[in-house]
Amino acid sequence: MHVSDEEFNELISQSMDELPEEYITGLDNVVITYDDEPDQAQRKKLKLRCHQSLYGLFEGIPKTQRGAGYAMVLPDKITLFKKPMEQSCRNMTELKAQVKNTLWHEIAHHYGLNHARIHELEAKMRKHS
Repeated sequence: MHVSDEEFNELISQSMDELPEEYITGLDNVVITYDDEPDQAQRKKLKLRCHQSLYGLFEGIPKTQRGAGYAMVLPDKITLFKKPMEQSCRNMTELKAQVKNTLWHEIAHHYGLNHARIHELEAKMRKHS
């Protein structure tokens, strides 16, 4: 599966539009972008092995850890990685779902949720859909 950068960017925009408004309007000092793959520094920081892939990454200070001194800082960054998603999806429907799920997952990190809580919420959402 392969999509152009423009198509991938559109999938991100569509996913933003489809996520619950309270998650989107509460985003503060965060940029959402994409890249083909994690760079060497990201891979090293996360201790990823050569065969491991990554769909998304939140880099920054979660809202729950921002104190009174939080001012004049660079924006947090959410990066979605296009190639690993393309490689794991068979069609556009699967890719769109993966982009949306990854985006929500990384936004959850921005709000300070850990993986256990994210997985708990994802299971709850699947149960109600």
